[in-house]
Amino acid sequence: MKNNSKIWDIIVIGGGASGMMAGAVAGARSKSVLILDKNKSLGEKFKITGGGRCNITNAEPDIHKMLKVYGEGAPFLYSPFSIFGVKDTFQYFESRGLPLVVQARNRVFPITEKALDVFNLLKKDLDKNHVVIKNNCRVIKINIKNNLVDSVETNDGLYFAKSFILATGGLSHPETGATGDGFNWLKDLGHEVKTPSPNIVPIAVRDAWVKSLAGVTLSFMKITFFLEGKKQFSKIGKILFTHFGLSGPLILNSSRKVSDLLQSGLVRAYIDVFPDTNEGKLEEFVIKTFDANKNKMWRTILKEIVPEGMTKAIELIDTDLDFGIKVHSISKESRKKFVKLLKNLPIEVTNLMGYERSVVADGGVSLKEVNMKTMSSKLIPNLYITGDLLNISRNSGGYSLQICWTTGYIAGMSA
Repeated sequence: MKNNSKIWDIIVIGGGASGMMAGAVAGARSKSVLILDKNKSLGEKFKITGGGRCNITNAEPDIHKMLKVYGEGAPFLYSPFSIFGVKDTFQYFESRGLPLVVQARNRVFPITEKALDVFNLLKKDLDKNHVVIKNNCRVIKINIKNNLVDSVETNDGLYFAKSFILATGGLSHPETGATGDGFNWLKDLGHEVKTPSPNIVPIAVRDAWVKSLAGVTLSFMKITFFLEGKKQFSKIGKILFTHFGLSGPLILNSSRKVSDLLQSGLVRAYIDVFPDTNEGKLEEFVIKTFDANKNKMWRTILKEIVPEGMTKAIELIDTDLDFGIKVHSISKESRKKFVKLLKNLPIEVTNLMGYERSVVADGGVSLKEVNMKTMSSKLIPNLYITGDLLNISRNSGGYSLQICWTTGYIAGMSA
């Protein structure tokens, strides 16, 4: 095997968000840094994050609320966030000429709303700090000597360094190279690794009426999930209908709970189209609309009652309502059933979508095995672990990338 004899100060394995941050920060410390990335170019995954807009962080001002989003990982994150938190992320990018803007739900984006601008900023930092990048370089094995990482075997031979930063990412979007290699290496090195599963993913459903709305987004909808007929939880927000089921921020942030429910039995959901209107007031509105259109066909006036784009979908729901009759012929029983339907559109959840559609896949190294002040492994002192390789649950909304910036920065400062 080819032996690349130079001993680098730091080798970063993986050129995603946390890897680029770690490399740039380490390079700024005048360290000799080599990034090994198996893709043809860096940042493949975060170039598509936020639909290509790059939800760079979340501006939640209350640190306790911010960290609560990370579930069981929260107690471990106070220290790293005190070193490099949300304010530091703002400072890092804005001081380098990329203003950030805060949008709905405290989500933060570059003012240009282009993930490529975030990538270009980080790439400029890497170049400025003389970080060497080797693309199309696939790491095959991590070699240990005297309880330290000595070198890595690649398709281009052996590479040696004093310290190694592992930043290969998790399993979401495997088309970008995120195939979970890091998890396997960490297991081989003796770390406890929770098996990853798709975490923030769309929901697949059985119902034709949902799929007929593919491409339609409805704001301010309430969805309630039931397990074997028992209510579990509800959320209100924006729902995107797709050819396979449901997506959008509301659904993505519900998927972890839904995944748990699916392990226990049949999961159904009901969408309330008018969550801010009780059933009585909604019936008054429906009666008023019916009275103004007595001689019209029921299906032709649906557009005056239901949200835009939903009229045909309503007819696909398996009910005995006859939308082909005139309004004056609608019985009181049918009217009440219609009102109840608008407050409870039925959905049968079949499964979650897989890694190929996931925003984040959970799982990773137990935080108990990582020094969170330096991101170094407690088992192998010169190995540093960042980003999605850490077992931290997170919602969509900028929380995942903030973990990448925080852990990448700390590793880059500590290695």
